[in-house]
Amino acid sequence: MSVRSGKLVWLLPLAVAYWLVAAPAAYAKKMYRWVDENGNVYFSDQVPPDQVKHKRETLNQDARILDSVDKAKSAEELAQQQRLQSLRREQNKLIEKQAASDKVLLATYRTLDDINRAFENKMALMDGKQRVLEGNKQRLEQQLLQQQQQAAENERNGRTIPEKLIADIASTEQQIKQADLDLQRHAVDRQAAEKEFRADIARFEILTRSESGGVNDAANAAVHSNDELGLFSCENTEICENAWAIAGQFVREFATTGPDVDTELLIMSAPPINDNDIGLSVSRLGQEPDKPQIFLDVRCKNSTVGKELCASDRAQTIRKNFVGYIQLRLSTQQQGADTLIGK
Repeated sequence: MSVRSGKLVWLLPLAVAYWLVAAPAAYAKKMYRWVDENGNVYFSDQVPPDQVKHKRETLNQDARILDSVDKAKSAEELAQQQRLQSLRREQNKLIEKQAASDKVLLATYRTLDDINRAFENKMALMDGKQRVLEGNKQRLEQQLLQQQQQAAENERNGRTIPEKLIADIASTEQQIKQADLDLQRHAVDRQAAEKEFRADIARFEILTRSESGGVNDAANAAVHSNDELGLFSCENTEICENAWAIAGQFVREFATTGPDVDTELLIMSAPPINDNDIGLSVSRLGQEPDKPQIFLDVRCKNSTVGKELCASDRAQTIRKNFVGYIQLRLSTQQQGADTLIGK
């Protein structure tokens, strides 16, 4: 048995009341309510096969909603959902990785002096190893010079250069080439170590910075961490709705590629095509239902230049400014609202 209501909303209570009075036994089992593509509202204890595609609600005897089943998704919607889930997994991995790195950093060093001393010690060790490598190369170069002089003396005296001496010269030349490679690799390792330490020092300063200049608490460290990650944490769902609209503006303003996706959970510009393109995406993360979050991701072309662009100050500045951009506009909105109500 089913009851269909038209598009007039005021008929719905009458339809429910009729059902409760006329068919109490049927309603005691289960009752469903759904709206078809024409806006017609249905109440029934059964959902016909041709209607299961619509979103439907299960009602109790007081006409209160017990359960809700979303409408069936199209193939395109399912593909989009999978794409979103994939993006969110990657974004969550980034957040978790950064949080773990921050935790290790704060557990390893107590003060900025500690990490600076560790940096100096590391560089001193690297420089010591470089001196050893350079000394080894100089020794080999001196050895080669002596071997070449012996060979030249044999030639001047009209003697055949011994095969062993020829082999020794070739071996020494090969060792010098290897010494050069070792020095080059060491220079790369030293540069990488210095870059990593300087990044850790800058990160440690952010995590431990406070207005008074002392070490901040974990909560403030987390705020700085979110700024660096491009992660905006909403105080409540209402603020998150306003922040989501602002996040969309941010993507449209700072992405160099055109729009691609715009849903309730994901706003994304088109994939980068050129080496200097910057694509942006923001997604809603619901790890804590009472504290929803909005995450910004920066994407560049999968090329050497593109990867360098994503690692550049330009890309990192976009990410770091995301939270402040939202906070400033939320504050402006609130000030405007206060003005209207006379605060």
